[in-house]
Amino acid sequence: MAITSLTNFSFSSSCCYFYKPLIRPKPHLFNLRLSCPSIRYAVFCTFPSSRVTYDGQQSEKVGMNDEKQLLPNWGDFASRVSGEWDGYGAEFSNKGDPIELPEMVVPQAFREWEVKVFDWQTQCPTLAQTKTPKLMYKLIKLLPTVGCEADAATRHSVEERTVGEFHDTSASVSMSAFAYDRQGSYVAIWASSKDKNGEYTLELEHCLIDPRDRQNRMRIVQVVGVDGTTMELQKIYVYSENWYGPFRNGEQLGGCAIHQSAFASTLALNMTNVLGMWEGVTATTADFRNSENACLDAMCELVKDKPQKVIRDKEGLVTLPKQVWCSLKKREDSEVLGEVGWMLDHGRAMTSTCVFSKEGNLKKITFGLEAATLEK
Repeated sequence: MAITSLTNFSFSSSCCYFYKPLIRPKPHLFNLRLSCPSIRYAVFCTFPSSRVTYDGQQSEKVGMNDEKQLLPNWGDFASRVSGEWDGYGAEFSNKGDPIELPEMVVPQAFREWEVKVFDWQTQCPTLAQTKTPKLMYKLIKLLPTVGCEADAATRHSVEERTVGEFHDTSASVSMSAFAYDRQGSYVAIWASSKDKNGEYTLELEHCLIDPRDRQNRMRIVQVVGVDGTTMELQKIYVYSENWYGPFRNGEQLGGCAIHQSAFASTLALNMTNVLGMWEGVTATTADFRNSENACLDAMCELVKDKPQKVIRDKEGLVTLPKQVWCSLKKREDSEVLGEVGWMLDHGRAMTSTCVFSKEGNLKKITFGLEAATLEK
């Protein structure tokens, strides 16, 4: 197949199709052992009012049928996850204590009133291609304002992340695994590069769509330090978000119209509501050890599985505001579980769990709806 050189190629709207070998995840990222075909092509779609330049690179078209490349139910997932997701986000310590925003970004009026600010107002414009397993989103943090000043909101920072995308050498982290369901929930595992001591961090990003209102979701990110086979929770990010409208690349802010408010300093979930026996109601699993699963590189659909019983204790458990909890703990068989939960109603919760082997390899990701039992 001929190789075509694209030089000074630019566009400002619509979709342009070009081909380039995609890069597999870095080999050290907890040694994912997958027997899945490599993604060999991508469709790059520009966003409204944006301009992209592709300069001085070579691309190669590999003859592969699009239909064979498509992941099961990816189109349903893409249509439901895409859009403008606005809300608030906060950082917490590994003990669940909220972290104040840097003083330099807090308005003078708040400092004079001795008001502590813990929450960022956030935007998360997300776009997933329906015919190609590719997704991008931006995490936009807005500077705090006094009162409802949506029109005057100023961006503090913008971080872009991509799934099924070309390797970005400028990115601080890269995708290592991705599991999704057709309703719009997903888990993304992001890994940093190793430092000189061979240590790195994993970010376990759990995105949970509210089954009662699919325009409402929670994203909980567990930041985990990895040193050999030792995994330790370092901090937690929580984002409470509402779908505000179709994808506009973050150009329109929901402002005071969104049904969210700052939450970091509100009461945390009562730990007694989490402890004890839980009965699985529904469960879906992405098994990264099973080569028979339909997957592309490190991307798999969450498929129906048998619900299990779970006993939760205090070990590694961190309760947070917004009826959320998380934990990172080692089981008796030395497997490590990174779990988050969202209490939907009293005694009813949505959970997401990443299971790692004792060698640090990702084994599976599981989603579930659970109900508390009377057993303790």
